[in-house]
Amino acid sequence: MEAVKRVDEIAEEPHPFLRGVTMKTLLSKRDDGADATCIVVRCPRGSEIEEHTHPEQDDIIYVLEGEATMWIEGLEEFKLDPGTFVNVPKGRRHRTYDVKKDLLIYDVFSPPMF
Repeated sequence: MEAVKRVDEIAEEPHPFLRGVTMKTLLSKRDDGADATCIVVRCPRGSEIEEHTHPEQDDIIYVLEGEATMWIEGLEEFKLDPGTFVNVPKGRRHRTYDVKKDLLIYDVFSPPMF
């Protein structure tokens, strides 16, 4: 495992199940033997992350750039913009939509997703 990585040196790859969304894997159990998965996710304007759950992982999100709307089961919908921090507990349905400006998020899954 590399202790230091630079985001701009990591290849961007298509998200495994979200059309038009890309990601950079910073840390994972698969590649680094880590106890969390850390990725940078890019959602272009007009894209959507459909409603889903992570049955075993908390999904911890920090918005770096962009503007969108997010919904989490049991909460009202709310705006995502730079500086927004979101903790989605495991098993909770959630989605991101109405991406008005390209969205760049730092996303952590604990325990690791992959």
